[in-house]
Formats: sequence, C-alpha cells, structure tokens
Amino acid sequence: MIHVQVQYYAVLREQAGRSEERVATQAATPAALYEELRERHGFHLARAQLRVAVDGEFADWQAPLAEGARIVFIPPVAGG
Repeated sequence: MIHVQVQYYAVLREQAGRSEERVATQAATPAALYEELRERHGFHLARAQLRVAVDGEFADWQAPLAEGARIVFIPPVAGG
C-alpha cells in the first residue's frame, strides 16, 4: 500500500466534494487509481476523457506510482 496526494479540478472536484485528498491505495498505476477513485466518488468521466499528471508532469496512464506522488486528473476544459 502506498500513500499519494490527489488533486481534483472542475467536475471531478464537484463530484468528489473536495479539491484534494491523501489516498492510501494498492493501485500501481494512475489508471488503476482513477478506477478506484471513480468507484469511490462516482466520477462520470471515462478515463479517455482525462489527462493525468504525476509530480507536475503529464504522465502515461500505465506509469508506476510511487509513495508520496502527487496526482492530478485533468478533465476537459470548456471556455470561450
């Protein structure tokens, strides 16, 4: 089990009811972590609709997660 810090923006923040949280997880990748959190918080967005960043850098969904990592799931941005 590892501990990671997750930040949420836009619709994910609304659905999670918070802007960030520390998570204890057995997920080995951002993909597995998102599925775990999707089930926990009822996220409606499919992973294909998001980008993921780990420790301030865009990352592959299959990149290994490490203890203390900061993960940001980035939803589509609307604007004008």
